[in-house]
Amino acid sequence: MESFSLILAIVVVTALAFDFTNGFHDTANAMATTISTGALRPKVAVAMSAVLNLVGAFLSVEVANTISKGLVDEAGIRPEVIFAALVGAILWNLLTWLVGLPSSSSHALMGGLIGATVASAGFGAVHGDVLVTKVLIPAIAAPLVAGLAAMFATRLTYRMGRNADGKASEKGYRAGQIASAGLVSLAHGTNDAQKTMGIITLALVAGGTLAPDSDPPMWVILSAGIAIALGTYLGGWRIIRTMGKGLTDLQPQQGFAAQTSAATVILASSHLGFSLSTTHSVSGSVMGAGLGRKGGVVRWSTATRMFVAWGLTLPAAALVAALAEWVCGFGNWGTAVVAVFLVASSAAIWKISRREVIDHTNVNDHETPGAEPSGVVTQAMAAVTPPPAGTVSEELAATIPAPNDPASPARTSV
Repeated sequence: MESFSLILAIVVVTALAFDFTNGFHDTANAMATTISTGALRPKVAVAMSAVLNLVGAFLSVEVANTISKGLVDEAGIRPEVIFAALVGAILWNLLTWLVGLPSSSSHALMGGLIGATVASAGFGAVHGDVLVTKVLIPAIAAPLVAGLAAMFATRLTYRMGRNADGKASEKGYRAGQIASAGLVSLAHGTNDAQKTMGIITLALVAGGTLAPDSDPPMWVILSAGIAIALGTYLGGWRIIRTMGKGLTDLQPQQGFAAQTSAATVILASSHLGFSLSTTHSVSGSVMGAGLGRKGGVVRWSTATRMFVAWGLTLPAAALVAALAEWVCGFGNWGTAVVAVFLVASSAAIWKISRREVIDHTNVNDHETPGAEPSGVVTQAMAAVTPPPAGTVSEELAATIPAPNDPASPARTSV
């Protein structure tokens, strides 16, 4: 019983560690566009996001119930299985943070839980219908819906404000962007903090501390909210740089449209109990906002790397979790080996990240790739959008020689 109590305590601590990584991994979802457009100073932005994440954790438990009651069969799930699932999720979060890719912490957790459960109890212990309807379908639909909404909202915003005073309009949109960023942070707390609540509740049920089908206790809600808020305050600056500057260049109007669209999708999903990826939603809305502005460009090389990471998240976390569960199956010493591996790997990733420090002082220092092609989608959008009357494209202007240019044909002697 002492050993069992120890493993249960290890699971709870590891779950809160995952929640912490979730916080700094997903800070970009709420604040990247606000920081990149200069609407808020970086440290102020992450502090505001942290507070609202904590508040959001208390607003609903629907997503937590999806994790603890719906995704896998509670019967036969041991605390070691949940520990292995968290190992897979944490390592994926840290690896994608290291390379600055905004992947889904939610799907890392789902993948880890599925992989560890299959390794322990077989495929029959995973509820496939819940996986499809509340995880996989939202994973595909969320970025599409948020992206289309942000694109049309951006176009509408520019159309409505075309006759407005430029400085006054920009100031107003910056204020609106701050409000919408706060809404995204609140929505993030209602969705992502609950995933850790669900995992801890599942562990407590597996350990016999809670009865099956129980809601998360208050101490679980509070601890999960605090952990994700602390992680958010530290700021995942590497991913903030990618989301704010690497995908596209946003103006305040676009940032406001992107964040409002993403927050609407996330809050609706939380209400329905869908384990939505806030990363997918916000990334989709940022790209949609980039395409919505006339002349806007989405950097598809960065987007492609991000899409690949999205596709690898579930299987990669599942594979690591399955291996961790296999090692944990050897007993207490196996669990100790996995714990040491997790700590050592995390420390190594952190040490590698120190080779190029990215923080609030240089998060907006991003060199825009000038030679990168705009891509098929951007070119198609530009082709159907006529330029304003009286303007000349940069490409055409570059071919017209200056009046005083000695190489000008008009000055060539006969």
